[in-house]
Amino acid sequence: MDIKVKSSMAAAALAAIGASACCAGPLILLSLGIGGAWIGNLTALEPYRPIFVALVAVFMVMAWRRLYRESTCATGDACAIPEVVARQRTIFWVVLAMVCLMAASPWLLPFIF
Repeated sequence: MDIKVKSSMAAAALAAIGASACCAGPLILLSLGIGGAWIGNLTALEPYRPIFVALVAVFMVMAWRRLYRESTCATGDACAIPEVVARQRTIFWVVLAMVCLMAASPWLLPFIF
């Protein structure tokens, strides 16, 4: 997988974790039996949530663009092999689904818990 695609998807996943940390973080920790007054401090990240969601969108668009728009591969490179490209695109869509679930967790979690 192209290092630029990998780094874009990793950055998007980290931004999605940051976007869901204010809401999903306390629930996950409480589900694991970890409690305490300090868990309430995780909600301090809520004002930064729109920034994290915007970063998620930017990084995922960058990864999509690398996978679907830019096709400047030299013969013999890994990106010129159809099987590798298909695997990269599958991984991209799986990561995108997970990132969307994490970014939407504040709206989805009330229906679950």
